[in-house]
Amino acid sequence: MTTKTVVDTNTMTFEILNDYCLSHIGAIKEYPFDATTAVYKVGNKIFALIDEESRPPRINVKCDPNYARELRELYASVTAGYHMNKKHWNTIICEGEVDDASIFEWIDDSYDLVFSSLTKKMQTFVRNS
Repeated sequence: MTTKTVVDTNTMTFEILNDYCLSHIGAIKEYPFDATTAVYKVGNKIFALIDEESRPPRINVKCDPNYARELRELYASVTAGYHMNKKHWNTIICEGEVDDASIFEWIDDSYDLVFSSLTKKMQTFVRNS
């Protein structure tokens, strides 16, 4: 009789998500809602939220509405944004179903959507900060 060993292949942690979000130009982290919900902003607009206490980690990202719906159909671990506008936000449960590269890509997409919505003056300010 052989025994299978369960290996946790999920490498995503809050620290990795946090560092990646803050690596974007002009990104800041705040706690406007409570002491455990990290809110990531660019130009004073939110592009990501992470519940620091969730295990596995959960991150909310902004998304094109059609693409958001498509991702929810493809992945059980991608749901409509928790406490967010369900049309524009997805919650990703980082439990291993979605590879890390895709999660990083979705964070980038969220940042880009928010950054492009800023005024040209604010975009210039962020770039030069």
